[in-house]
Amino acid sequence: MLRLHKIALAACVAFIGLQSHVLAQDADTVVAKVGKLEITQSELDLAIANLDPQLAQLPDEQKKVAALSGAIDVKLLAGNAEGEGLKDDAEFQKRMQFVADRELHNLYFKKHVVDAVTEDEVKARYEKEIAALPKQEEVNARHILVKTEEEAKAIIADLDAGKDFIELAKEKSTDPNKSEGGDLGYFSKGRMVPEFEEAAFAMEKGAYSKIPVQTQFGFHVIKVEDKRDAAPPAYETVAQQVRQLVMRDKYLEIIEKAKAEQPVEILDEALRKGYEDVNNPQE
Repeated sequence: MLRLHKIALAACVAFIGLQSHVLAQDADTVVAKVGKLEITQSELDLAIANLDPQLAQLPDEQKKVAALSGAIDVKLLAGNAEGEGLKDDAEFQKRMQFVADRELHNLYFKKHVVDAVTEDEVKARYEKEIAALPKQEEVNARHILVKTEEEAKAIIADLDAGKDFIELAKEKSTDPNKSEGGDLGYFSKGRMVPEFEEAAFAMEKGAYSKIPVQTQFGFHVIKVEDKRDAAPPAYETVAQQVRQLVMRDKYLEIIEKAKAEQPVEILDEALRKGYEDVNNPQE
């Protein structure tokens, strides 16, 4: 697999999910009224997108009803709150400013990161990652599994005498794949039990084990049919991972540029140190 990169800022990852929330074309259509307040299609779409995860599993029509019910509740109490003058409350103003800043951040992120990533950039990054991958060897092997060491030694003697490995596997192996001549296909390191793996990767192409290989399953006689470098993961299978790497780099570049233009000053010493530790980790 492609090597995984640390994503320095959680905001970059957290925003990914926001890409799929597309508002309906008739966003300004009024779908309900609560007193003098209106609920538009765009508000309903937002309510649907922000449903509790359990409600989000409902069928589409039920989701719409659940979201509308919640939106009506919000409008009812929002109208009461506005009537009591809570809209001018200092705490409310602070919260609205925070929400506004966060949403502006998300819109900027979508415009300059999510929507700015091109397919050519993703493919170029894929090629770069593939080129940096270390070569990983794969072995194509067969095996004959028996219960005792004596049985395995007798099979090795038959092979030394010129008998066919596939026919011996079909005749004597206790493994379910005996009908395929003990064929295990291609495998890389980490796929087999350690004793089997060590023996198989140490052998040359075309060779069979001269001594039985014991594992938790019994005694094996192994034949290596082929060796090759493992193929890298196909672009289609990792494109989304690679896209997120490109997005992360764009985001970090934008953040660094913004910091250079708008110096960050943290007055609390403990917070400053914590911020620097998080944003400037030691390699």
